Amino acid sequence: MNFDKREERLGTQSVKWDKAGELFGVTDALPMWVADMDFRAPEAITEALKVRLDHGIFGYTAPDQKTKDAVCGWMQNRHGWKVNPESITFSPGVVTALGMAVQAFTEPEDQVVVQPPVYTPFYHMIEKNGRRILHNPLQKKDGTYAMDFEDLETKLSDPSVKLFILCNPHNPSGRSWGREDLLKLGELCLEHGVTVVSDEIHSDLMLYGHKHTPFASLSDDFAEISVTCAAPSKTFNIAGLQASAIIIPDRLKRAKFSASLQRNGLGGLNAFAVTAIEAAYSKGGPWLDELISYLEKNMNEAEAFLSTELPKVKMMKPDASYLIWLDFSAYGLSDAELQQRMLKKGKVILEPGTKYGPGGEGFMRLNAGCSLATLQDGLRRIKAALA
Repeated sequence: MNFDKREERLGTQSVKWDKAGELFGVTDALPMWVADMDFRAPEAITEALKVRLDHGIFGYTAPDQKTKDAVCGWMQNRHGWKVNPESITFSPGVVTALGMAVQAFTEPEDQVVVQPPVYTPFYHMIEKNGRRILHNPLQKKDGTYAMDFEDLETKLSDPSVKLFILCNPHNPSGRSWGREDLLKLGELCLEHGVTVVSDEIHSDLMLYGHKHTPFASLSDDFAEISVTCAAPSKTFNIAGLQASAIIIPDRLKRAKFSASLQRNGLGGLNAFAVTAIEAAYSKGGPWLDELISYLEKNMNEAEAFLSTELPKVKMMKPDASYLIWLDFSAYGLSDAELQQRMLKKGKVILEPGTKYGPGGEGFMRLNAGCSLATLQDGLRRIKAALA
């Protein structure tokens, strides 16, 4: 795969490229914001889709044992996690699954714990379903984030807290939570009877030899209180095909989740999503290994550029994903000023850190899932914005 090739995405109804003018008010800025990559999907997926397309009939389609076996094989081979096929259900996307979990495992006015700064749809799915957000803020420590377990225990002890949404690896920082942190988290949630929804959508994109630890893999007890959200969408750049695998070992929880899907008319996956998820998880490994090597080079390039050209910008070097969390607070600019500098002066679109909740002030998120030349262009634009 030639990851250096710059693909043309304008005019393809791309949210990232074609919606920039509508969303940000600029049409001449380089989009490095929303989390999809500028790389073609693996040939194994596109070839499988061509075969499905040539069949010419696209009636009602449902994932079957073959689909579940592909998910199980991937989890075993990639993460050392043995998943029971019966525990798997499917959703059009992880954000959809988050909403269904909030509906299934909480009641109106219940509280849901999240760890800001964190992926924006966590907040949306809680609030839009009439539940309340309870913050357990992450703490900056040694150039990355750490969990505040003392505060977490206090929050979980509130009887109105029924659900905890974990982001592992963490978005926006790329922090991968290790075994020790997950064990502490799991024990607290077990003690207080809180269900854990673990968003693990970036777990396949582990960098620099880091290993992902699925929360539910740590013990049978943790598995029984868990809902794991996995998907090939970020991994293989197929978010537009809308396919995710939701792993719920506990039978009663799985039934509640499935009932929530049915109440909302979400019966399964589209025909191309089924084909894509099977091809991705059964044949996508070699392509992913190449991608990870390329992303590591991009991360190293960003780190070197910033340390030399913009030393006041602090980069949280990610353990996983193609996203970079940048701290601009040393410049003393308001978030609005920072955003306008990027858009108007630098002609580059980054995600404003305030979208990710408390603790995101002064930060912006950069998408490095692009060619090295595009990344270098983006970094130069950031420098120009701050000049």
